[in-house]
Amino acid sequence: MIDDLWYKNSVIYSLDVDTFMDANGDGIGDFEGLVRQLDYLHSLGVDTLWLAPFQPSPNRDNGYDVADHYGVDPRHGSSGDFVEFMHQAHKRGINVIIDLVVNHTSDQHPWFQQARKGRDNPYHNWYVWSKKRPDNWDEGMVFPGVQEATWTLDKSAKEYYFHRFFEFQPDLNTHNPDVRTEIRRIMGYWLQLGVAGFRVDAVPFIIETPGEHQKKEMHFEFLHGFRKFLQWRKGNAVLLGEANVLPEETLPYFGEHDNGIHMMFNFYVNQYLFFALATGEAKPLAGALLATRDIPHTAQWANFLRNHDELDLGRLSDEQRERVFACFAPEERMQLYHRGIRRRLGPMLEGKRQRIELATSLMFALPGTPVLRYGDEIGMGDNLDLEEREALRTPMQWSDAPQAGFSDNKKTIHPVIDKGEYSYKVVNVATQRRDRDSLLNWTARMIRMRKECPEIGWGKWDLLDTGNPHVLAIRYDWRGNSLVILHNFDNQPHEVFIDPGVPDSDKLFNLMQEDVSDSDGKGKHRIKLKPYGYLWYRVGGLTHLLHRTKE
Repeated sequence: MIDDLWYKNSVIYSLDVDTFMDANGDGIGDFEGLVRQLDYLHSLGVDTLWLAPFQPSPNRDNGYDVADHYGVDPRHGSSGDFVEFMHQAHKRGINVIIDLVVNHTSDQHPWFQQARKGRDNPYHNWYVWSKKRPDNWDEGMVFPGVQEATWTLDKSAKEYYFHRFFEFQPDLNTHNPDVRTEIRRIMGYWLQLGVAGFRVDAVPFIIETPGEHQKKEMHFEFLHGFRKFLQWRKGNAVLLGEANVLPEETLPYFGEHDNGIHMMFNFYVNQYLFFALATGEAKPLAGALLATRDIPHTAQWANFLRNHDELDLGRLSDEQRERVFACFAPEERMQLYHRGIRRRLGPMLEGKRQRIELATSLMFALPGTPVLRYGDEIGMGDNLDLEEREALRTPMQWSDAPQAGFSDNKKTIHPVIDKGEYSYKVVNVATQRRDRDSLLNWTARMIRMRKECPEIGWGKWDLLDTGNPHVLAIRYDWRGNSLVILHNFDNQPHEVFIDPGVPDSDKLFNLMQEDVSDSDGKGKHRIKLKPYGYLWYRVGGLTHLLHRTKE
């Protein structure tokens, strides 16, 4: 069973091939460059890579406008390069998850080019059309303020086509069984090449009633079909869904009988996490954790701090969102789509090591699987001169060599950050690798510690009463062993008294330093936390761990 649930105790690293490492000197990252850095990723401790789209694309939306679901964009190499990459990743025990972008395609995709020829073409019904412009032609836009409509007239077809995203990304009609068959064929192709699963883009849009229907119905049976196919082809492969939905809406996505997606990003907790970081208040985050607690045994949340998109704050109240904006995005150019922030973690936290460590420790400690964005392990910055979400997608900073060691070409896919405190001359892997106390080496130690705490991935959890509004305490239990993890969101030190609430908890062993907490004889532990402090304890220590090993 544990092998089947490998994703529950994994550490996922998210990257874009085109901004990670350029091997052929054209200024764009490629699979050969990624292979060269697999040893770095292995030494960091990550065991699963999530790759953003690398298929052929006009690249008008970071590759999410796919023009061929069965290939590799020549800029990144060949299909042979991808197979070699998969071979090398597997040699190092690294799983690979790739994006499955099937809500829409590029308007340059051969399917859409055929569909434009009219209703008699077999591919016409692969997309969503209307002879007249629907009344809701500008409703439901994913990119408000930048996107102008969700229905656009195609002059060739003389009909309007539907697109949740930009006009160059027409929506596929997943209610057409031929389209769903094709999706399964795409999954089968990449599974055959060795991927461990898929990060499914825009899940709610894939399963909703398409087009101009006023009443949207969600067809979760589509997910059931994809899950059944996936597990038939590769029993331990996973689906990681992007679905920014409310807690009460999550259960159908996971499926009540192991027939939905295996994992979902916990957007709800993510937003309250940043509210906690902005305000120093732990209670709203605790509420979000409890609201997302009840999920099936085989399901799992994926926790993250930042990803390739904006930090979406749409689930917060207007007042809460404004408080987060005031703290982390006080300038309008730092905000996006009237709902989010287009900054990396380091600049949002003003490069303050204490706060970065607090946030990162919290990500590893929350119920679920941690997802680390490339560059955050060294505290990379952003480039707000780039448009929209491109600010977050600058090349990886490997060294203080020209172009950050990313490429030999003076012109790169995005400019490297070469000015200020986040310049590649200041923030880079090579410099931090040599510094034992660097953020990079601290992150590697945290990853190692997270892997030594399988209770987080596989166990059950409870919140502990700290009696302090600034301190969050969680206890995990699995196979007779327990962890207690505390985080102080305040910029002041705090002392709390906690009762672990499990037998044999008179001693708490600190996992990060030589320190043992003894109870007061009545089960209470007096714990002191520094400003933005965090502490990881094992209840009962080594004796319990050895007992579990013998089992």
